[in-house]
Amino acid sequence: MRGPLVSDLMSRPVVSAGPGTSFKELVALLAEHAIAAIPVVDEHRRPIGVVGEADLLARHGRDARRERGLGRLRVWTKAQGLTARELMTRRVPAVAKDEPVAGAARRLLEANLRCLYVVNGAGHLVGVLARRDVLRAFLRPDEEIKETVEREVRQRSTWADLSTAGVQVDDGVVTLSGVIDRRSEVERAEWLTEAVPGVVAVRNRLKYLQDDGAAVQPH
Repeated sequence: MRGPLVSDLMSRPVVSAGPGTSFKELVALLAEHAIAAIPVVDEHRRPIGVVGEADLLARHGRDARRERGLGRLRVWTKAQGLTARELMTRRVPAVAKDEPVAGAARRLLEANLRCLYVVNGAGHLVGVLARRDVLRAFLRPDEEIKETVEREVRQRSTWADLSTAGVQVDDGVVTLSGVIDRRSEVERAEWLTEAVPGVVAVRNRLKYLQDDGAAVQPH
């Protein structure tokens, strides 16, 4: 069983801007949707840049220093004349929609990013994955997690007698207990359970009757 993919947790549709979107329109979009940054897309909805609050403030600050003494109205008007093409940062933090969430979460953490913009195979913008989207998976009810583990994990395992194994979930922590045939299936059950969205941790208390050797690797 695979873990959740980016497409499973991403938010959509994505608020975006075109290269010609004005400074004032960009500010309005950020305020209206309560977001800190907005992707800039071309005519094919391929992301070509990102405009954030910092980009807008930094540019306005540079203009203010250049125009010092000429009045705030003139400075603000000059800033309003800028477009997304002039303001955007061209490096877009993007991720493929079929990438595992685990890998995307590592990127968010290691690069200290607020979000990743999700693209399909053609490079078109199809969603956004924010830190809150990743964390939202952990809000799944325990009963729902239990049903998923029992359905998905057991279907993909070869447990000889399902009645001898049990699943308990408390605050997202899954406890596997009981006796199954082989050691490899004990290990397989653990990593399959870890991949279920919403699982915080796994306590593997399964016992086996036969030690069949090498550990099973996820695939």
